[in-house]
Amino acid sequence: MPTAAPSAASRIAVVTGASSGIGAATARQLAAAGYRVVLTARRKDRIEALAEEITAAGHQATAYQLDVTDRAAVDEFATAFKTIGVLVNNAGGALGADPVATGDPAEWRTMYETNVIGTLNLTQALLPKLDASGDGTIVVVSSTAGHATYEGGAGYVAAKHGAHVLAETLRLEIVGRPVRVIEIAPGMVKTDEFALTRFSGDEEKAAKVYQGVAEPLTADDVADTITWAVTRPSHVNIDLLVVRPRAQASNTKVHREL
Repeated sequence: MPTAAPSAASRIAVVTGASSGIGAATARQLAAAGYRVVLTARRKDRIEALAEEITAAGHQATAYQLDVTDRAAVDEFATAFKTIGVLVNNAGGALGADPVATGDPAEWRTMYETNVIGTLNLTQALLPKLDASGDGTIVVVSSTAGHATYEGGAGYVAAKHGAHVLAETLRLEIVGRPVRVIEIAPGMVKTDEFALTRFSGDEEKAAKVYQGVAEPLTADDVADTITWAVTRPSHVNIDLLVVRPRAQASNTKVHREL
């Protein structure tokens, strides 16, 4: 099926967490697909550099520093638009890998605020703009952690389950309106920062996550699935797309060549 070009009314795509990894890769690919991308993240220097890169490649991009957990800032951001076509709720992440018995409540709270409340904030603020486009799409980048549990991951698992349920419920609530709700749930993705952030910069622990796995997913692999889902014809809704590397059969079963 051919890629559908965005209509004039739905050319703007907002991508959260666009300073690195999946968010940055998604911004590049959506820009190449014809969208004017609005890059949001807390790290202003990163998104400004990415916007310059995308513009230099002949596409359209704007950087906007934003903390998705700051509702006042999100509401102010939303006033800049009459309509938008796409919202990619990508901002999130994991902190720690402790069991429930010893997990840090502050880390759990941060993960919930970013992965769930951040998604809620952007979705609520921009849903009227998506409606106004007549052809809107909301993408929630969850995780296979939002569909199955694993030891040592309960805080992140709980947050991503929340993101999954948010997407599933929203789809029920707005059916009949001109807005699709897509959930992309990646499995093992090797990016520069995800595991390092999870383990507070411990490079040894971060490396063990991918040890022996010949080809984990890349940020570009996930961005490709997001862009494909977004660019389907308007009547086609990819409710849920789970994507894993071939070496990963589940959250707890991974083939490692050690």
